[in-house]
Amino acid sequence: FRLWLTSYPSATFPVAVLQNGVKMTTEPPKGLRANIQGSFKMDPISDPEFWGACTKDFEFKKLLFGLAFFHAVIQERRLYGPLGWNIPYEFTESDMRISVMQLQMFLDEYPN
Repeated sequence: FRLWLTSYPSATFPVAVLQNGVKMTTEPPKGLRANIQGSFKMDPISDPEFWGACTKDFEFKKLLFGLAFFHAVIQERRLYGPLGWNIPYEFTESDMRISVMQLQMFLDEYPN
């Protein structure tokens, strides 16, 4: 059987399970352009039904690009470590997904 497991380092988790398993990682693309393109290829943004579901299409596209650009800048900025940042910020793909869904929800629910 196959077991997909995500784990953070923990003193209570058996090390042998991690040592005997096959490890896979995903890393964000390099460069702003590749990162923005990757954001537009991920779910739910890549779903055509998601694009058509927003009532304010023009505003949604503009704000979505701004959100994708912000995500790309945060991902690229991690490469420089503490230079220019007092606190390391994390804005992962799951944060991006939730932000996109909230953006659509706010545009649909609030008039003007």
